Amino acid sequence: MKRIFLTVSIISVLVLSSCKEKASSKIAAERDAAAKSLPVMEFDKVEHDFGSIDQNAPQETIFTFTNTGDAPLIITDAKSSCGCTIPEYPKNTPIAPGEKGELLVKFNGSGQNQVTKTITVTANTSKGSETLRIKAFVTPKGAGPVGPVK
Repeated sequence: MKRIFLTVSIISVLVLSSCKEKASSKIAAERDAAAKSLPVMEFDKVEHDFGSIDQNAPQETIFTFTNTGDAPLIITDAKSSCGCTIPEYPKNTPIAPGEKGELLVKFNGSGQNQVTKTITVTANTSKGSETLRIKAFVTPKGAGPVGPVK
């Protein structure tokens, strides 16, 4: 009787532990597969040159991007290197794989001479962030046309 009880107990332990291992392996495999599914943010351009502009003349440009990954893209933040540049973006709005989105950048035209500003876009990509740039040659008010004097 003790032998039968001992044999049944050992078989029960083996069956239960093998089921547990299969379940945990399956969960781990699903988790690993989900971790490999990431969005990828590809921009049509990463820099925009406004050219020569008058001081304090507002400017705007649009950076278009596509989610070329295989998971929804979510932009959580976009910050500029200066208060004179304001990014507008689809905050916390999922962008499905294959879909496009836009990031509008407004520059108030402050500064003088060559000006370069950066915009850091934070998203749920493997890189975590992307850097965009705008630049312009800002002509001070009353300075006249830019270029060599004849």
